[in-house]
Amino acid sequence: MSQAALSCLKGELGDKVLATSSNQGDDELIVGLDAWHEAATIARNHADLQMNHFIDLSAVDYPERCPQLPRFDVYLALRSHPKGQRIRIRTRLNESESIASLCDLWLGANWAEREVYDMFGIRFEGHPDLRRILMYEEFEGHPLRKDYPIERTQPLVPYRDVPGISKLAPFGVEEGQPWGRIDWAQRVAATESRNEGKEAGH
Repeated sequence: MSQAALSCLKGELGDKVLATSSNQGDDELIVGLDAWHEAATIARNHADLQMNHFIDLSAVDYPERCPQLPRFDVYLALRSHPKGQRIRIRTRLNESESIASLCDLWLGANWAEREVYDMFGIRFEGHPDLRRILMYEEFEGHPLRKDYPIERTQPLVPYRDVPGISKLAPFGVEEGQPWGRIDWAQRVAATESRNEGKEAGH
């Protein structure tokens, strides 16, 4: 059933569709950044789609694929109750770019976009209240970026003394998130060096 939704969106968007994929019932459409809001609007309002269920909106960080492709993917997961179909819409953007908010289409996009802003630093143009939702305002950086250093000590504001409550020390380097111990600056530099070597060989 979701193949029909994918075909409908491809027909409506034409060459604004960069790629599609279908895998075991998961159908996805990749569009350019400038077509993000348009694709979501068609999915929400088209009579053959009626994607009225906002499932999720999130992001993925791919620092190693720059500069061939933008660093971030933002994806939107939707479902149509009337049609029994579901689909994902995805786009890509660089650190310096912003993306159109979908709060005018689904109320649920409000908190999801704030979470992506908080965790990845991606800005949503037109969002009615774009501020942190999980981290506090004084927090520096965006903790789901691959280059966020796991050894960095937060919070950056003093601990409050509360009677009867003892404070836990921050995680050590060997605790918590094991993937955070990757030296991403070194890894990205090595990727760039390999790419330069390939270009020189042509």
